[in-house]
Amino acid sequence: MTPEPGSSGEMAVDGEAGRRPNGIAVLLHELMAQPMAGPLAALIIITLTFSLTTSTFFTIGNLSLLFQQSVVVGTLALGQTLIVLVAGIDLACGAILVFGTVVIGSLAAQNELLAMALGLLACLAAASINGIVITRFRLPPFIVTLGTLAVLAAVSRLYTRSQSYPISSDFLTILGTGPTSGLVTFTYGSMLWIVLTLVLSYLLNQTPWGVRVYAIGNSPSAARLNGIHVGRVAFSVYAFAGLFYFLAAWQALGRTPIADPSGYQTANLDAITAVVIGGTSLFGGRGGVAGTFVGALIVTVLKNGLTQAGIDSLYQQIATGILVVLAVGTDQYISRGRRS
Repeated sequence: MTPEPGSSGEMAVDGEAGRRPNGIAVLLHELMAQPMAGPLAALIIITLTFSLTTSTFFTIGNLSLLFQQSVVVGTLALGQTLIVLVAGIDLACGAILVFGTVVIGSLAAQNELLAMALGLLACLAAASINGIVITRFRLPPFIVTLGTLAVLAAVSRLYTRSQSYPISSDFLTILGTGPTSGLVTFTYGSMLWIVLTLVLSYLLNQTPWGVRVYAIGNSPSAARLNGIHVGRVAFSVYAFAGLFYFLAAWQALGRTPIADPSGYQTANLDAITAVVIGGTSLFGGRGGVAGTFVGALIVTVLKNGLTQAGIDSLYQQIATGILVVLAVGTDQYISRGRRS
């Protein structure tokens, strides 16, 4: 029997229809639940804002330049991501990068291969020492890496006597070159960044080592009870990060063919910003390198756009700092919501 208009049966059906979420609302909810949704939305909004407010931002040449500018911070941030996933932090990543460049630059004129080998050894040694001190003596990563930052900044200046080394070797600067089509240049450094992101994503998501990294970040005590050697895995993370710092140093020589002990002063802040904006939690155990890839682009787009708008570099640092605080605050809010 069909309910008459205005009857209680029809009202009940109307009430259920009113309470049932529509397809658009469900789709938006599912999209926002994805870890990459926030970083991608932020990147799109920032890009649109600068495209509408400046006439030089959204051009083929500038977009190509943006990607080239992202590779050093992006590769540095990959190593930082590993450390943050185990609830650590590395304030010395930029200083290790600079130390690697000056070691390479000081020996480049004598033997290129020897310079690269010793640069790799320097980066691995510095990162591994951090890992040993943190895991063996159980000191806070913030304090240990802050000390390493101060030491390496001084050592780099003492080693070079505060002088820079121009790099003329094609091999050492090869990552800054690549195939060019018109105004677009796709450098080998950019290719390397993409490959490293894909490889590290596979290692974190498809290997037992990656499972252990996430397990330690979520709960070191629970990981230990499940038979994971927490100290050994955590040390491997810091040592492995040193490899990414070395590759970032090589990319830096390609971007700017000069080894300067005072260069990349804000690289550590930029790398941490890229990691946090990309959705990796500073509390560990949540996030990944795909978000870091987008986060590095956000950091570069923000700086490039502010430069195109004629904003002073000091104000750009202020904007980056505010971005870090907002990202950490959002991460803490999300973490509290999950615990509740």
